Parts: sequence; structure tokens; C-alpha cells
Amino acid sequence: MTPAPSAAASVVPRASAATLDRFSYDDAIVRKFLFATLIWGVVGMLVGLLIALQLANPIFNFNVEWLSFGRLRPLHTNAVIFAFAGNAFFTGCYYSTQRLLKARMFSDGLSKFHFWGWQAIIVSAALTLPLGFTQAKEYAELEWPIDIAIAVVWVAFAVNFFGTLIKRRERHIYVALWFYIASIVTVAILHIFNNLSMPAGLFKSYSIYAGVQDAFMQWWYGHNAVAFFLTTPFLGLMYYFMPKAAEGPVFSYKLSILHFWSLVFMYIWAGPHHLHYTALPEWASTVGMLFSVMLWAPSWGGMINGLLTLRGAWHKVASDPVLKFFVVGITAYGMSTFEGPMLSIKSVNALAHYTDWIIAHVHTGALGWNGFMTFGMVYWLLPRLFQTEIYSKKAMELHFWIGSVGIVLYVVAIYSAGVTQGLMWRAFDETGRLAYPDFVETVVKLLPMYWMRVVGGSFFIVGMFIFGWNIIMTWMRRPAHYEVPIIEAAPLSPKYVDDNPAVPANGLWARFNQVQWHRAWERAPMLFTALTILAVVVASLFEILPTFLIKSNVPTIASVKPYTPLELAGRDMYIAEGCFNCHSQMVRPFRYETERFGEYSKPGESVYEHPFLWGSRRIGPDLAREGGKYPDLWHVRHFENPRAVTAKSIMPAYSHFLTKTIDFEQIQSRVDAMAMVGVPYGDAVNKAPAMAREQAKTIAAAIVEQGGPRGLEDKQIVAIVAYMQRLGRDIKVQKTASKGAR
Repeated sequence: MTPAPSAAASVVPRASAATLDRFSYDDAIVRKFLFATLIWGVVGMLVGLLIALQLANPIFNFNVEWLSFGRLRPLHTNAVIFAFAGNAFFTGCYYSTQRLLKARMFSDGLSKFHFWGWQAIIVSAALTLPLGFTQAKEYAELEWPIDIAIAVVWVAFAVNFFGTLIKRRERHIYVALWFYIASIVTVAILHIFNNLSMPAGLFKSYSIYAGVQDAFMQWWYGHNAVAFFLTTPFLGLMYYFMPKAAEGPVFSYKLSILHFWSLVFMYIWAGPHHLHYTALPEWASTVGMLFSVMLWAPSWGGMINGLLTLRGAWHKVASDPVLKFFVVGITAYGMSTFEGPMLSIKSVNALAHYTDWIIAHVHTGALGWNGFMTFGMVYWLLPRLFQTEIYSKKAMELHFWIGSVGIVLYVVAIYSAGVTQGLMWRAFDETGRLAYPDFVETVVKLLPMYWMRVVGGSFFIVGMFIFGWNIIMTWMRRPAHYEVPIIEAAPLSPKYVDDNPAVPANGLWARFNQVQWHRAWERAPMLFTALTILAVVVASLFEILPTFLIKSNVPTIASVKPYTPLELAGRDMYIAEGCFNCHSQMVRPFRYETERFGEYSKPGESVYEHPFLWGSRRIGPDLAREGGKYPDLWHVRHFENPRAVTAKSIMPAYSHFLTKTIDFEQIQSRVDAMAMVGVPYGDAVNKAPAMAREQAKTIAAAIVEQGGPRGLEDKQIVAIVAYMQRLGRDIKVQKTASKGAR
């Protein structure tokens, strides 16, 4: 569309025109991000529906390796988080930032680079994850070249945003911008430090962190990716769009200040609650719990501030679908942020961790908070961006109700599944034995709930299609040429002069409570940014440094050795297939876990594991003690057709392991990379392929001896069998000889 000058300039008095800057806002970039939000939202949720079907019935894996659950699950999470929610944030950020600062974005070129660069990254993820290229770190699965691209694009976004802050024409930065600043700088810090890795090929790398440290870094990142990609950016959107829609100011400025700083400082400590009762040091886990519980206050401060912004305007909610979406979205935020601290309490976490309860918790936030806030914001933007009335208000109402019903069906089903799982895992009968010793019994019991989740998810996706249809129909009614208003505003004077200084209150507390100190920070955005970075970095270092510096937190076990080259190749296949999405490798110190799986896991067992593979959920049994439980041939049959071994299994088939050959020569570069991050590989750094071939022949011969097929010595199945048979074997050789106490 060709921009057309606006008549709005005539509104400004001619007498002051000589002192005013004339400029326009770049809404074309906002429209681009809006359409990207819609497209990737539909794609991400359709992939979610497919993997929900795969859990209800494994036939929906279609026996195609790149469509299996393990490979598609990270595609679903990445698409919804970074593609749908990410583009939604950029949509609102680009729209509101320009207006809050009375300035066009710093660079149109950087805006376009950010848009196309981000979409290229999403396409890269959509191609590489189904092909099995993954780092196995939740929400950070993308391999190193894409990680570098993310850093470059994010820096371009940051330069554009902070450049706009610097050239602004509004002295004080509004509360929404505080949250944008915190999001931009913290995501950069998290992304860089969590993704430090050693490349072993174009799309293969190993984390520089091992075992406990890797788990710690992962959940420092993982929890705060939720905090600073799904929470603070949307709080910023809430602070801008909710008052706009309600046509009133934010409820409390002081509550905004308290909410912001306490959230930014405390959120960063809370990640270790994802690792309760694992091999993480007890102190770190406890600190994570304490700060998670304290998060209740700032989180609810934000919810209260959002909802009470509607004071005097509640009557509009019944007739305005935009406000309906916002109210449900903020309420979902309140529910999620009540439940999050509750789940961090160890006794609650003991029941919920590894179960579908966590999946329900995440989806309450994702569908309700991120989804409904996005829908409300986009509906509010449509008439302003497309300069026409929304095509159908009835469709908005239908979208709201069908989406709400979908959320309820979804979360009720999965909460029920999670509690059922947790209770069945820990149940003992009257003789003192496990009531459900066969793990598959606990899975079969969940299938009706998994089907109900499919129904709820389908409702939500139908709502997405209605949303998309309404957007496209509204866009088709746009004018032939968009009107581009010319804005006039006075440039900022180099030096701030307070024309109406407040009278200082009496007493230190009264002066602090007067919040003039904060007003000073708000007119110095670079100082404000530096203080935000300081809060995030200090909170992170308090927690992270002791884990890396105190030797007693990094124990070793003499009998634990690095994986052989063939076992390493098998482990890489396990990672590529996304098996860690269903199986943990962490036996927790609970009686019901040790009786079901074996001796509980020690931190010293994973000192050579790059990355750690403790998992975050259990759709299948824990595999930490899998080695030696079954003969090699059992594993061959199990991977070829899981239901031939366990009739009710929902595991996908991996028959391609029996036909695809091992690239023995490639193993050398992987061993070399592991040696570079500190794994003592000895002779393997010189002859890894030969060692792998020798072990492969031994395993293939054993399979034949057990009655299995011949000719498997160069097939991938022997590598994955080698890895399976190694799990937990070292600790059985020598249970003591540890160096450093836990």
C-alpha cells in the first residue's frame, strides 16, 4: 500500500509548528508481525493437536521417523512459544513503543531485518527439529548455527528498540516499556549462557556444561524463558493495551513499581524448583523453592493491577469481546502464578513432577494468558491497523466462548491425568508391594483423558480458525491506501527541567514512598536498563556461582567412565529421536521410585554427560537403570515394534534403526568434541571409528546368538542397544569410591 499523508497535521496550531518535529509511525511492520502471529499460531497448534493424537493412539505417528512424537514435541513448543507468542509480542511492542515514545522506530531497516530474520529462524526450526537436529535442552533445542542467528536477530531488535528509546520525544518511559526492557536484556543473557556449546558438525554440538551444572543452567534458562519471554513481555502488553481497551489509567503506579522490580529480581532465582529431589544440591533446590513461593506476591500484584484497571468499566466487559479476552487472560495469569509457587513446594512437587500436571499448568498459562491476551490485543488493533471496522463482532464472541470451553476441557483432562499418574506411581498394596508395578498400567489409565485433551485442543484450534477468518475478512475491507497520520511533537531538551517539582515529604520513608526517586530513573532509560541488568545478573550469580565453584557440589565416582564411541553414537540417536521427551534418566530418592526403577541417581553419575538427560516428564518408565535389564534382542524387538513386546505401549516404532547404517567415520568428530569439553576419552581420540566397529560386531553377534536377525553390525540399532545397555551399569560396578560428599 502506498502511504498517504494525513490531514491530522492541520490539527496542530501553526504557531508552534516551527518547534515541533514531524514524523509518522511505522505500522507496516506491525501488520507483518500480526499476520506472522496468526500463521505460526495455527501451525504450532495444529502440530500440538497431532502430538496429542499420538499420545492417545500411536498409530498417528504414521511410522514415519520425522513425524514421531519425540521429534514433533519440541517443534510444537518452539512454534507456540517463539513463533506465535514471540510474533505477538513483537506486534504489540512495535505498535506501543512508537506511540509511548512519540518516535518512529530507530531504523526501518532493522525492523525489517528483525521480522524476516525471526521468520527465517522459525522456518529453520521447522525443518531441523523433525529431522532430529536438537541439543535436547527444553525450549533451547535448536542447534548452534541457529542459536547464533537468534543472537544476531535479537541484537538487531535490541539496537532498534534502545535506539528508539534514545531518540524519544517523551521524557518518562511508561511502565509497559519497563517490562519490554527487562525482556529484551534478560532473554539475551539467558540465551547466550545456556547455549554455550562445542560444535561437532554443522548441526551437532555438545553443551560445555555437564550433568548437574548442565541441568542447573538449563532450568535457570528454561524457567526464565517462561518468565522473560512469556510473562514480562505480555505484562508489558497488558499495561499498554488493557488501559486502552478499558479507556482508563492503570490502577496503581506504585503497585507497578513494586510489581516490576520484585518480579525481575526474584524470578531469576526460581528455576531450581524444576529439579527437586534430583541430583541437584539440596541448598540450590531449597533456594529455588523459597524464591518461587515469594513470587506469589509480585505476580498477583500484576494481576490485581491489571484487573483493577477495569474499575468503573466492568459494565463494558459484557458487551466488549476485547475486554472479555483480556479479563480471562489476566485471570489465567493469576491462576498460573498461584499454581507455579504451589508446585515449587517440595511436598507438592513430589507428586506433580514428571506428570501431566505440569503440562496442564503450562497450558493454563499458554492458552489462557498468552493466547487470550494475544487475541484481545489483535482484535483491538485490527480497526486501527486496517483502518476499517472489524468484519464480525459475532465471530469474536464465538471465538471467545469456543476458546474458553476448549481451555476448560483441555486443562481439566490433563490435571486429572497428572494427579492420576502421580497417585498410581506411588501406590502400594496391602502387602507392601507396588500396586501398579507395570508402568504401562499407569499409561493406559490416562488414555480417556488424552482423548478429552484432543477434544479440548480441537475446540481451541477451531477458535483459531475463526480468529484467522475474521482477520482476513477485516483486512479485505481495508481502504485502497492506508492513511498515514503525520505526528507533531516537541523534541526533548538536552537537560530536564521540572516545571512543577513536588514538595519533599517529611521523613525518609515518606520520601521513599513519594516515588520521586523512581521518576528520576524513568527519565534515564539507559540507567534504568543498567539497573535491570544488575538485578538480573546479581540474582543469577548468587545462585549459579556456588554450583560451579564449590567442589563438594561436583562429586565424581571412580567407576563412572565416559561412554564408548559406539555408546556415544547411540546416545546421540536417543537425543535425535527426542526420547528424552518421554523418558527420564533420574531415579529420585523415593521408595516407590527405587522399588520400581532401582537405586536412586547420584550427581557423580552424570559428570561426563553433555547434555544432561534427566528429562522433565515420564510418559514411559525411567531409564537410569535400564542397562542389563533385558537381553540385546529384547531391545531390537522393542524398537522395531513396541507393541509386539508390550501390547499396550504408546511408544512410536523405530524400525528405521534396523535399516539405516551407522556413519562410523563421523563418530571421531563427536568424540573429539566431547574431549574438548573435558571428557577424558584416552585412546578413543585417535581410533574412535575402529573401536565403535569392534563393539558393534560384538553386539550384532550377541543378537544373532539370542535368535535375532543377522547383518546388524553396521546398523543404527546396535548403537542404540549399546547405549541402552550401558545406562546405570557403572554404578553397579562400584557403589562407593566417591570423591566429595553430596
